[in-house]
Amino acid sequence: MKYINEAFESNWIAPLGPNVDAFEMEMASCVGVKGAVAVSTGTAAIHLALSLLDVQKGDTVFCSSLTFVASANPILYQGAEPVFIDSEPDTWNISPVALEKAFREAASASKIPKAVIIVNLYGQPAKMDELVSICKKYKVPIIEDAAESLGSKYKGKASGTFGDFGIFSFNGNKIITTSGGGMLVSNNTEALEKARFLATQARDPAPHYQHSVLGYNYRMSNILAGIGRSQLEVLDERVNKRRAIFETYQEELAHIPGISFMPELEGTFSNRWLTTFTINRSNTNLPPIELLHALDSENIEARHVWKPLHMQPLFSNYKYYPHAKNESVSEELFKTGICLPSGSAMTLEDQMRVISCIKKILVSG
Repeated sequence: MKYINEAFESNWIAPLGPNVDAFEMEMASCVGVKGAVAVSTGTAAIHLALSLLDVQKGDTVFCSSLTFVASANPILYQGAEPVFIDSEPDTWNISPVALEKAFREAASASKIPKAVIIVNLYGQPAKMDELVSICKKYKVPIIEDAAESLGSKYKGKASGTFGDFGIFSFNGNKIITTSGGGMLVSNNTEALEKARFLATQARDPAPHYQHSVLGYNYRMSNILAGIGRSQLEVLDERVNKRRAIFETYQEELAHIPGISFMPELEGTFSNRWLTTFTINRSNTNLPPIELLHALDSENIEARHVWKPLHMQPLFSNYKYYPHAKNESVSEELFKTGICLPSGSAMTLEDQMRVISCIKKILVSG
């Protein structure tokens, strides 16, 4: 309320204002980059990154398949074609093996992508050393979609800072929220200035309204940035809570045959934005959909993991590279994976009720 009141008292409501400037600086400092641009959504931040990399009609962009549709929609906004890359089992994120294969075929066809979008799924960082090395070999920039992984780290370095551009989301379901909002981060301050220009309808520096290039209405309001500033102050607290929720689930459920929790790669630190696990039907003889229905009957909301984008009707005509021949990791995760209630405000009593229901279903039948 302090930051929101400041916005009203100063009459800086929207657009922009002191809170926006401060939020950008504080966010850049938090993750350890030179600059940041506050925007209306994480999707807008991805769109701006693609625009800055001059992605156009006829270009291709490689993208993680196991992710929310917002990771890939901006590729279509630019008239480009997505090429989807499978997951690998150690992190559930983009497979270096599949990515290398996609690059080899692209190089042989003289169709190198303009960018690679790497997603850090459910807070878990991808295998960035291997992925960055592959992209450097082919001289292709990386957009790191860290919408779900603010507060996570890979070998001590903040998630979202390994690519040419990093993307964060402050949607209502994220680990911190501005109700709706996003952030584009980078060490390329010149590119970020262009992003600010494009995100503010690309208004030329003239004494009248003049526009020479296509722009967007993507900037964040001063009020929402005030909410973001206060949320950023409790980021560590929120991460600790999500990790505690995960640890309780794991302690209570990991012993059940057939349940495997999403792994945390050695050398990484996941914010555990969502607790997820897979069910091996050979052990439980229970398909995930039946567990979801059983939980729903107890007024408990759980969900499938993301349906891979290459399986979505919208993207059914685009290329997809599996992790291995006859092995699609992302498809198997979709078939067997479940996301559990994991909100930061969740009480231990509520969590134990979820756990009790799962035990009753999987153990007692």
